[in-house]
Amino acid sequence: MDYIFIIITSVMFLIILKFAWNIKLSNIKKIKEIGYNKKLNEITNKLPENKEICKVILKNLNNEDIEIREIDGKSSFYFVLSNSILIANIKDTFTRVQTISHECLHSIQNRRTLLFNFFFSNAYLIYFFIVCVITIIKFNFFPMLYLFVLTILSFIYYAIRSTLEVEAMTKAKFLAKDYMEKQGSLNEKEQKEIIENYEIINEIGIPLTNFKILSNCILKIIIYSAICILFI
Repeated sequence: MDYIFIIITSVMFLIILKFAWNIKLSNIKKIKEIGYNKKLNEITNKLPENKEICKVILKNLNNEDIEIREIDGKSSFYFVLSNSILIANIKDTFTRVQTISHECLHSIQNRRTLLFNFFFSNAYLIYFFIVCVITIIKFNFFPMLYLFVLTILSFIYYAIRSTLEVEAMTKAKFLAKDYMEKQGSLNEKEQKEIIENYEIINEIGIPLTNFKILSNCILKIIIYSAICILFI
């Protein structure tokens, strides 16, 4: 009964958050539509290639000692262990300047926090996997304690990851604006149009990112509670 209550409470919490943060499928579609807007893409096509943009932004941040690589895939990211920025295939979207700015900002965040986030994230996933397995094979003698620890770890993970992401997402627009102003390929009207659409994306994207991070944490709690119901 305790585990059923936890599952119901967790689901209700997600529903409340979805309503409070205005998470809607229409908003997600809106981001995608704006991101691949042909007119906006034609404007940013006047700017240099992604790798060159990244180099200049890093120089503006006084943080040039970073490896920059372009990769196939949809996700760009800063890898703290190798101190490198991996830029995905984002050439055909006007958001590329803000995306690159986002990863450049990660590179100047507190290294201790970034390293903690990396190792803690992996330890958190390993712990979740282990407690699920030992519960399924009925080797778990303290399921409620393990669930409590999982909950604590989940919210620590959310707090750290959310802080890093929201900071980078919030500042990326201003960094991208600064780059476009200094670069000089776009006129004021074009810059304004790009920035206004970045604001629209961020208004939807920041709450959405928070919701995704937190919902993934809560989903683990729900999954483990369901395993306890089925196997204990």
